[in-house]
Amino acid sequence: MTTVLAVCEQRDGSLRKVSAEVVTGARRIADALGAEVEALVLGSGPASGSDQLGGFGADRVVTLTGDGFGKYAPEGYAKAVADRAKAGATVVVCAASAQGKDLAPRIAAKLGTGLAADVTDVMVEGGALMAIRPVYAGKALLKVKLTGKPAVLSLRPNVFTPVQRPKAGTASTAAANVPAGRVTVKEIKAAEAGALDVAEAPIVISGGRGLKEPANFKILEDLAHAFGGRAAVGASRAVVDAGWRPHADQVGQTGKTVSPTLYIAIGISGAIQHLAGMRTSKVIVAINKDKDAPIFKVADYGVVGDLFEIVPALTAAVKSHA
Repeated sequence: MTTVLAVCEQRDGSLRKVSAEVVTGARRIADALGAEVEALVLGSGPASGSDQLGGFGADRVVTLTGDGFGKYAPEGYAKAVADRAKAGATVVVCAASAQGKDLAPRIAAKLGTGLAADVTDVMVEGGALMAIRPVYAGKALLKVKLTGKPAVLSLRPNVFTPVQRPKAGTASTAAANVPAGRVTVKEIKAAEAGALDVAEAPIVISGGRGLKEPANFKILEDLAHAFGGRAAVGASRAVVDAGWRPHADQVGQTGKTVSPTLYIAIGISGAIQHLAGMRTSKVIVAINKDKDAPIFKVADYGVVGDLFEIVPALTAAVKSHA
């Protein structure tokens, strides 16, 4: 039977949330092709959470261990995944995360095949694998037919909602004799303890120049805390360029692309650069004093008014229902 290879991500020995989404997307493809799903985890040892991947649709969970896999090493990772794919995979599925955006093209290059990146939907038509991906800053959707073998694609985070399945799956661990390569990651500077990555958070609250000064982002942070650890604070390019927030918080074409369940844009006009990074959010709420702001054209709910009055009231309402 053919195999769909789901490339999972781990950090500090624990699987990242996006891994369950990758396996879910791989399962959808495998069901349409009549194939099996193999979840592949690379690390210095067994990763916490890998035993749950079977519940999301993995028929097999394979952990490849090596001294150079403790932290993401692009050359070693790409060779290990490509070698595994050559053993019989017809499709390789990665996440379009920061790591996946670097890894997926390397895998495709080693396999001599094409890549469909930042995919928001997949299907099989007439036996051919088709992928949908946004283009032109999200203004249009491109339908791509993947003809290479194996096909390589990366899935946009927060789009493929993990689905629990009763199947347990099998698990195995093997040592990988793959050198890390010329590049070695010495250190990863993590975000503030407990802070969610905007690309993975189910709720994103972003602020723009309407907040007037960096200290006023405290209003957004209070609202994020009211959601009980499920919300991350993002920012527009303008405030990041001004030094108000770190680049890791930037949502937009030159920042991060997000697809949360709820996106709240506060004091953001809605330039096309910003819309490209958040327009696939499931529910969009905009708060702006300018009733003609472009953000209202994509918002499901819009509030015209003073954010310094509206946001604290919203925070109090969220807390009252917590």
